Amino acid sequence: MINSLFLINPSGEIFLEKHWKSVVSRSVCDYFLEAKEKALEPEDVPPVIHTPHHYLISIYRDKLFFLSVIQTEVPPLFVIEFLHRVAEMIQDYFGECSETVVKDHMVMVYELLEEMLDNGFPLATESNVLKEMIRPPTILRSVVNTLTGTSNVGDTLLTGQLSTIPWRRAGVRYTNNEAYFDVVEEIDAILDQSGRSSTDLSTGTTVQRSWKSDPEVKGQASGVCVCVCVVCKLCYDWLTGTTVFAEIQGVVEACVKLSGMPDLTLSFMNPRLLDDVSFHPCVRYKLWESERVLSFIPPDGNFTLMTYHVNAQNLVAIPVYVKQSISFFECGSDGRLDVTVGPKQTMGKTVEGVMVTVHLPKTILSINLTATQGSYTYDNGTKLLVWDIGKLNPQKLPNLRGSLSLQAGAPKPEENPSLNIDLKIQQLAISGLKVNRLDMFGEKYKPFKGVKYITKAGKFQVRT
Repeated sequence: MINSLFLINPSGEIFLEKHWKSVVSRSVCDYFLEAKEKALEPEDVPPVIHTPHHYLISIYRDKLFFLSVIQTEVPPLFVIEFLHRVAEMIQDYFGECSETVVKDHMVMVYELLEEMLDNGFPLATESNVLKEMIRPPTILRSVVNTLTGTSNVGDTLLTGQLSTIPWRRAGVRYTNNEAYFDVVEEIDAILDQSGRSSTDLSTGTTVQRSWKSDPEVKGQASGVCVCVCVVCKLCYDWLTGTTVFAEIQGVVEACVKLSGMPDLTLSFMNPRLLDDVSFHPCVRYKLWESERVLSFIPPDGNFTLMTYHVNAQNLVAIPVYVKQSISFFECGSDGRLDVTVGPKQTMGKTVEGVMVTVHLPKTILSINLTATQGSYTYDNGTKLLVWDIGKLNPQKLPNLRGSLSLQAGAPKPEENPSLNIDLKIQQLAISGLKVNRLDMFGEKYKPFKGVKYITKAGKFQVRT
């Protein structure tokens, strides 16, 4: 199974290594480092690399590379899932997953890795089980351990380890019994000025919006072109951006603090829209297949109940629209930038945390912009423009416009940069997913229940 684990920082330095079987030389990481140098972005490093004697399987998370060394064939997704569990364990124990945190708690990290794998095979990967075996660090516990000479390692065998539900410890008791669920959705989308994607062009299908549903289209289009309606429609797409690709990645996070051994059933109003569903091991999968409900005995504390995917184009509502124009003159050394962002299809919710990021061409010498809302920063070294808007007000749309100065003698940039959008909407699941009810069996008390919805931008890009 897994022979070794290496933690590598973005500069390629190995700052932690753990071996479960025979010791594997660090030189095996050279194959990975070569692939890392060839990749344009850290996320582009191949997750599986074949070497003459090993397989290297890695993930990039929290600006760190988690690299595992395998000597025999094994399902890569199995190893990738374990690596994510390692990162989540560090995050849960110490508050963040970073090189500094790992170095500061090196001894405890090694203790946790020793419990998570047994001779290379996953053994205990549930956070609440690990916390019973190795207690999380606190200032008080550190002082007591120093005075008494004890450690954070538990000295008794967990009862859950010998049961059919190893993710939950026995004898759980709370004064206040409560269960909270967070439905968090991320939108991955590409808005294009032409209204076509590469897949659309190959099949001859045009992704387009009916302009009859937008009363303001006629006024906008008539001011920018003098042509028949088909060309006006293309001009409108150029102004507002048509969705050419959109999908939703969702996750249901749970925080359950219930006494005893509760058996929960969570139902949704519209579960059929979910694709590629992945569950926590506590979920009874056959009930989901037959009735589309989640039936489970929950772990104690925080855990990820399920992840899902919505890829039906007609089910993904884009919550904002972007009117943009980035142009460079054929003659001279100037250009213009004009960007406006507005809310759309937000179901009455406020769009907040809006931020626009643009990587300008390297030939840009300076910029002179004016923002009607928020503020912008520009790094002349990296050519990175960041416009922090904040909340969107439908009555007064934020606008950023001004001039771009090119270096003397520099040619006109061949391609315009793309805009990356970041946003957040509270109490809204953009897919329309809603929790119907939560029922509890096996215990007589009445718990407090709560559900929160959050929509965020994932890889949200607007082409210019």
